[in-house]
Amino acid sequence: MRLAFAFLLLGFCSLLLGPAPTPACAAGELRLNEFLAGPARDWDGSGTISSRDDEWVEVINAGAVPCDLSSFFLTDGDSIPRYGFTGTLAPGERWMVFGGDAYNWERATSHPAFGLSLGNSGDAVLLWQVAGTETLLVDSYRYTSHEGASDRAVGRVPEGTGAWALLDGLNPYTGTLPPLATGCMPTPGAANVCDGTPTRPTTWGRIKAQYR
Repeated sequence: MRLAFAFLLLGFCSLLLGPAPTPACAAGELRLNEFLAGPARDWDGSGTISSRDDEWVEVINAGAVPCDLSSFFLTDGDSIPRYGFTGTLAPGERWMVFGGDAYNWERATSHPAFGLSLGNSGDAVLLWQVAGTETLLVDSYRYTSHEGASDRAVGRVPEGTGAWALLDGLNPYTGTLPPLATGCMPTPGAANVCDGTPTRPTTWGRIKAQYR
C-alpha cells in the first residue's frame, strides 16, 4: 500500500514539475559534420542562387542521448558569432544551418549581418559552447582554397567520427593538395557516404606512357 502511494506521489510531482530538462551535449557529442563554402546552385531550395544564403554547415549529435543545443554557436575564422542554436537534437540527427538562417539570426540578435561568411579562398568553421563564464571551442576545421571552390563540400566520412574528405562530385578537383579528390557528392541533411578512394589525378597520355 505504501509502495503504491509512493508511486502515485512520484507521478503527481512529475506532473507539477514537468519532464526533466534535456542535458547539454557532453564533450565531443555535438560535432561539425559537413559544410559547403562556395555555393553555385540553390542549396537552400529558396528558388534563387545566393552566394550568402546557400552556404551551409551541418552538425550532428554523435552521442547516444538527445542533447540541448541552446549553449552552442557557430563562427567562421574571425570568431564572430554567426548562428546560435536552439532546441534539441536526437542521437544521430543532423542540423542544417544555411547562410540565410545565419543572416536572419544575426539580424534578430543585433550582430553584424553577413550570414555564415565562409571565405572561398580559405577560412575556418568553428563550433563553440558557452559553459558558465567560459566559451569553449568544441570542434573546428580549417580549409584551403580548393576546398572552398564552387559546390565542393567537405565532410566527415564516416559521418560524425571519420576523417575529413573532399566531396567534389559536382566540381571535380584535379590538383594534388590534400584532401585529394574523391568524386563523392555533397550530402546536406543526409548520411555522408563516400566509397571512392582518393587518387592522384593523371591524364590519359601519362597512363599510355607507362606502358610504352
